[in-house]
Amino acid sequence: MKVLTIRQPWASLIALGEKHIETRSWRTKYRGELLIHAGKSINKESCMYEPIKSVLEKHGYDNYENLPIGMIIAKCELVNCQKIIELDDMCGAITEGNLSVDGNEYLFGDFTPGRYAWILNNIEILKKPIPAKGQLSLWEYRE
Repeated sequence: MKVLTIRQPWASLIALGEKHIETRSWRTKYRGELLIHAGKSINKESCMYEPIKSVLEKHGYDNYENLPIGMIIAKCELVNCQKIIELDDMCGAITEGNLSVDGNEYLFGDFTPGRYAWILNNIEILKKPIPAKGQLSLWEYRE
């Protein structure tokens, strides 16, 4: 199954169902089931900024040191990948598919025009995370 390694706190924001768009500098043609792997590094500074801090606290993560690292923590479905074409003062970002991104979703990603919005659906946190070494790009997990 395909896996995407994501730094913390963004991996947990996805696993918790708070983030449904992952932004990347590259496009993928892949669509289908996707596992979310929390990389070994944590952007500690981002964990202290709102709204990330309060959203994590709402789910019981009052300290970034409690965030899972080095493990697969969720599964979801990658349903689309759209180029970000513009920023708009009224709605945040707009993609080539005319998707408007605002609110926390906008604040949880890098929606610089030219990047790509990976649209995730059916996000489920794993009851038992799977220890795994991450990799760059999409990678294959074999049980």
